[in-house]
Amino acid sequence: MRGAVLYAPGDVRVDERRDPSIEEPADAVIRLAATCICGSDLWPYRGLDEVAGPAPMGHEYVGVVEEVGGEVTTVEPGQFVVGSFFASDNTCEICRAGYQSGCVRRVPMNPIGTQAQFARIPLADGTLVVTPGTPDADLVPGLLAASDVLGTGWFGAVAADAGPGRTVAVRPGGHVGYVGVAHGVELPGEELFFSLVHLHGGPAPVRRFLPELIRLICEREIDPGPVFDLTLPLEEAAEGYRAMDERRAVKVLLTP
Repeated sequence: MRGAVLYAPGDVRVDERRDPSIEEPADAVIRLAATCICGSDLWPYRGLDEVAGPAPMGHEYVGVVEEVGGEVTTVEPGQFVVGSFFASDNTCEICRAGYQSGCVRRVPMNPIGTQAQFARIPLADGTLVVTPGTPDADLVPGLLAASDVLGTGWFGAVAADAGPGRTVAVRPGGHVGYVGVAHGVELPGEELFFSLVHLHGGPAPVRRFLPELIRLICEREIDPGPVFDLTLPLEEAAEGYRAMDERRAVKVLLTP
């Protein structure tokens, strides 16, 4: 299959990669309908995160199930699914509390690399959420956004206890939600202590929100798809990285 690989800072290539297969009985293999470049992918691309040799890229994905392992019971070939950037079993105590990104069995999707034609999804039962039928083509970008950027923003709002009529400034007793991987950010402990604010965030448990986000998108109550302001074929992934790095694009959708 074809997939994006980062060889060194600024050097993304679309190469032949080994076709994914079922490695564990809880796995599924999906055919990607759409994938994208994340702002966090720019950290290794810019050399700010270490690149250990040729590295598959991508962690956001929607697609059609091609094959499932012997233990998979909730998804089946032919179904359209949305996943998130951490695979999770969705059954451990942490998952049941709504923090699937902290699952005791979690598997990061970055090393698997979903900027590709196909991807192996570990812990498929707990990770993948089936859409109500095959979505119309115009809904696919929104569903892709749900796999990370929308789900992450949603978590940020939940963590900040945001809602209509809430004040923007944080006062004593208020809430601060933070998402995204921080680089060079430090919090003064004493100031935080005396602020009396709630501080909550981390890697977003996107899986908690996926069923509701998928419903809202498929019922056309929300449309996060316009976050993608540039669409390119997978083969032009390198141009997508350049466009985001140079701020010619906010977020790039790739069509395998």
